[in-house]
Amino acid sequence: MFSLQNKVAVITGGGSGIGKAISLLFAKQGAAVHIIELNTDAATDVVAEIITAGGKAQAHAGNVTDQAAISAIFNGIGKVDILVNNAGIAHVGNLENTGEADFERIFQVNVKGAYNCLYAAVPLMKQNGGGAILNMASIAAHVGITDRFAYSMSKGAIFAMTLSVARDYLKDNIRCNSISPARVHTPFVDGFIAKNYPDNQAEIFEKLSKSQPIGRMAKPDEIASLALYLCADEAGFTTGTDYPIDGGFITLNN
Repeated sequence: MFSLQNKVAVITGGGSGIGKAISLLFAKQGAAVHIIELNTDAATDVVAEIITAGGKAQAHAGNVTDQAAISAIFNGIGKVDILVNNAGIAHVGNLENTGEADFERIFQVNVKGAYNCLYAAVPLMKQNGGGAILNMASIAAHVGITDRFAYSMSKGAIFAMTLSVARDYLKDNIRCNSISPARVHTPFVDGFIAKNYPDNQAEIFEKLSKSQPIGRMAKPDEIASLALYLCADEAGFTTGTDYPIDGGFITLNN
């Protein structure tokens, strides 16, 4: 089950964290994986790991905010069966302490970056007779989270774009879904805590872990497993849906 043999998967931000876990799993299941990454060293390391394990992968240096560059990468790949819009950044702040530059930076990467990849991938999928798209949303698209104004804006947009693309391309056999993780323990989270809470990192890590009713953060591999299902043929009846994978955050935090 969940074979991706003969499929080509493009994964943005596939050099670390959730993106790395998805890249490794998709390659294990037989996909030819193309990683689009700003951090080319990280992407190259993941590609090497995949190839050593007998899989197929290639790294592409690219900034998702640059539409021309992203389109060139996709056109160079040619056949695209799966797109995982995973690349993203975070910001801490409410409305009043989110400056225009902060807002624009989050928008450019999280919203426009996903749009650029969708814009490049959908025509290729249409030519190929269909495909599967997975967007990385967040619990922040569904519930209010303190000091996440710009980030919540961006993930709400991801959720809405998922529905729009799913509806518009039904006739083209293109499915589009999203995942809304709660907190996932990745190097990104460790760096985020170190940057924003340098004096009480252990305390903040514990607090963030326990904000999920299940009592811990998710593991990247757990997110990757759900991503695999949604991008595999077994999910052929599933489109226009968001899947919280949140340890009960949305429904049990009462």
